[in-house]
Amino acid sequence: MTTIYLIRHAEAEGNLYRIAQGQDDSSLTDRGWRQVKALERRFDGVQIDAVYASDLYRTRATASALYLSRGLTPRLVRDLREIHVGVWERKTWGEIARRWPDQMADFSHRMDRWHMDGAETPAEVLERALGAVRKIAAENDGKTVAVFSHGYVIRLLLANLQGISLRDTGAKSPTGDNTAVSLLEWDGEALRVIRQNDNSHLLAPEYLAGEKVRRRANGLEPGLYFTPPRLPEQGPLLEGLIAASWEGTPPAAGLARPALVGYLGDEPVGLIQFGQTEGEITLACVRRDCRKRGFGVQLIGQAVYYWRPMGAERLITALPEGCGAEQFFAGCGFSPAEVTGSGETLWVKDIGFSPAFKD
Repeated sequence: MTTIYLIRHAEAEGNLYRIAQGQDDSSLTDRGWRQVKALERRFDGVQIDAVYASDLYRTRATASALYLSRGLTPRLVRDLREIHVGVWERKTWGEIARRWPDQMADFSHRMDRWHMDGAETPAEVLERALGAVRKIAAENDGKTVAVFSHGYVIRLLLANLQGISLRDTGAKSPTGDNTAVSLLEWDGEALRVIRQNDNSHLLAPEYLAGEKVRRRANGLEPGLYFTPPRLPEQGPLLEGLIAASWEGTPPAAGLARPALVGYLGDEPVGLIQFGQTEGEITLACVRRDCRKRGFGVQLIGQAVYYWRPMGAERLITALPEGCGAEQFFAGCGFSPAEVTGSGETLWVKDIGFSPAFKD
């Protein structure tokens, strides 16, 4: 009998920033690393003979919860990767919901008919992932192994192993939380599900002590979509947006700089601007009546996806002493680093990949 712990990766940037990750590499969030630690505590004392993971960064990093303390080398399996979502990759769920509403509904609820240009079909994903897990089980007869994969893949696998059709998977097989643990057994012929999507380690006091309430209805809530500002015709509109986002006198808009406007439906609700220094954010604001909905952190996500392809390994922003934005940036993972010559404090957020988990 082979025992398999099937584990979803920890929270990654796409989960937090509402961006379709697919097979695009993304890093873990601060919350994700706390989930990795919670997973490590959960499996303390549990015998694990081998660790397998998809070759994407977020699963490899999550798998470190089990292989590092045991002196194991993770075995990377490409067929455990998340579904490739074609032209959706790196797009925000807000843009996807706006441009492809019917296909987005099918992605979650009617997997048997979902397809996008350049994408795998769910049936293709199921075939490769199921083959990979069966091979792992056969190679580890009588052992206990951990297999790290992705939310959509695990959802497909668990449904199939319980006799749920691809058509009904959306209704009958929910997506597990980040780092949710499912338990499978292999008797030499068939795989069966013993337990699924157990997140009890995320309910432990040690984890909850650092947890913040997140206002988001579900894992695929679309959020915002972003476009560059259309200048000069949008100038007055965006200056009004900045004024509606600021306590007191707003700063100079600087709308000639590279920037992105965040929309909810047809309404602009946020703006982020980038400076000339690598990784620099010169302005990030959300309309006051749209706060406390997770939109601000989506602005930071756009900064990550803007600067990282240019080689930036950190984001920076200069804030005057006592600025009300300090709490927001701290909540997004920024830390005060140094005081500039003008008396402002430089706040910094690392966005580089650890070489330990990336080729």
